[in-house]
Amino acid sequence: MSSLLTQNYFQLFSLPEQYRLERAELDDRYRELQRNVHPDRFASAGDRVRRLSVQQAAHINEAYETLKDPLRRGRYLLTLRGQTMGDQQATHQDPEFLMQQMTLREALGEVREQADPLAELDRLAREVRAQYQALEAGLADALDERQDAEAALTFALRMQYFTRLQNEVQELEANMEDELL
Repeated sequence: MSSLLTQNYFQLFSLPEQYRLERAELDDRYRELQRNVHPDRFASAGDRVRRLSVQQAAHINEAYETLKDPLRRGRYLLTLRGQTMGDQQATHQDPEFLMQQMTLREALGEVREQADPLAELDRLAREVRAQYQALEAGLADALDERQDAEAALTFALRMQYFTRLQNEVQELEANMEDELL
């Protein structure tokens, strides 16, 4: 039972150590693992066993949250392969990418000034989502096919920017909807 805590997340879910995964398979394995270690199953056990069950359930939850999120999964794989995302020089050295980010942020800042702000926000959200999906496909290719950690790191760093931008789009959408009520 305690060996679950020492396995990497892919081992824990009996999945290949790669970026692409079947979400349904991950979900099934998550439910199975949680069913086996859930603290309620050990309510009448001793303190040590109950504590271990809680630790394992928490470890499984963290692993699941990491593997189901595309960016977190990519970061985790990079870490397993000896890469860290501590600095962001790769994106700062690409003026085209930075210009794209500035243009998108400027467009987001000007949404309220458009003739149909909600339609413009929807268009912008689709564009940001499409860019994110393209980066995700690039990350999958770099990690799984080409085994190119440097390229994967660049894709993951860019995905971070787009994740923030997606969050800002969602926040603006929620604010605009609240204003309409």
